[in-house]
Amino acid sequence: MRLTAPRGTTTRPTSDRVKEALFSLLDSAHRLQGVRVLDLFAGSGALGIEALSRGAAHVFFIEKNRQALDSLRLNLAHTRFTDRSEVLPFDCMQALERLARQKIRFDLVLLDPPYQAGLHEKVIELVGNALLATDGLVVAEAAARTPLPEKIGPCSRSDQRIYGDTALELYTMEQDHAP
Repeated sequence: MRLTAPRGTTTRPTSDRVKEALFSLLDSAHRLQGVRVLDLFAGSGALGIEALSRGAAHVFFIEKNRQALDSLRLNLAHTRFTDRSEVLPFDCMQALERLARQKIRFDLVLLDPPYQAGLHEKVIELVGNALLATDGLVVAEAAARTPLPEKIGPCSRSDQRIYGDTALELYTMEQDHAP
């Protein structure tokens, strides 16, 4: 199904090649059926919508850009996933703090911030400390030329896949930090 994307360069969509590889990996690891997903820096919502189409129970979309939010809401209506989703129109850190106060845990966290913003480590640490389920997985899309650290807060990198200029960095909770 074709999704709407915001105009301009403020939103950088995940390439089809990377998205296909990511969801093949998640499908083969049985990480999508019935899970609760957090899609951070959601943009048009393509990653979270793909998770819903493959069996995720519910997706929380975090996006603050007005144009991206318009596209995201149109895409959710078009795909008929509004009943299995929640859109939080906030800055990422505000949204994470709000979700942490509600004590919501996520099985899968999809993270694709602007590469140059330097948010990967801060967000992964906060997610690991307050929002990640015991067996949860964080998937961070990052620049391949600047790999993320092996360990961030209570999370350790369990896998890394490189696709051209893009890296998918997968993190899980270390057992001694599990809630």
